[in-house]
Amino acid sequence: MLSSLIEIVTSFVLRTIESWGSFGVFVLMALESANIPIPSEIIMPFSGFLAATGVFSFWVIVLVGALGNLAGSLVSYYAAAALKGSLKRKREFVSAERWFEKFGVWSIFLGRLLPIIRTFISFPAGIFKVNIFKFSILTFTGSLIWSWFLTKIGFVLGENWDTIEPYFRKFDFAIVGVILIGLGWWIWYHFRKR
Repeated sequence: MLSSLIEIVTSFVLRTIESWGSFGVFVLMALESANIPIPSEIIMPFSGFLAATGVFSFWVIVLVGALGNLAGSLVSYYAAAALKGSLKRKREFVSAERWFEKFGVWSIFLGRLLPIIRTFISFPAGIFKVNIFKFSILTFTGSLIWSWFLTKIGFVLGENWDTIEPYFRKFDFAIVGVILIGLGWWIWYHFRKR
């Protein structure tokens, strides 16, 4: 069941990019940064592969991926800012606040370079109302590096795209595993409190 779910997501990503071109890359990367589980680890390497075959320009696709991340991150940021009042008393809010105070706004930049965390880093930034200009610059810069890295993988492998597919499948399983563990911990934590 898990592998068929991953195949559905992968197929959706590839069809979107093939149909919509660079706009599809922008939309997919925006959705990923708006906390929709669409892995950039599939989007950008495949786009890099298409750049190697001449379908896309390498630097244009890197820029489009980073701009998509910025757009989706702004959606998450403003959604979190709107929810701040309802979250303020929760224990998780206090923990996140301490974490943000300890690492400051640079956690946004670093978070954009880490799988899984990169998708959710906008939420605490919005809750604590990090300066929107700083947030945007750090998000875009971190996303540009991430997009370049993943696009370069696809570009370098070019015709050998099939050789990395098994590795990305393993990475997808790891991501799903971490999400399931996190969800299990959250359920256990909330039921234990009650």
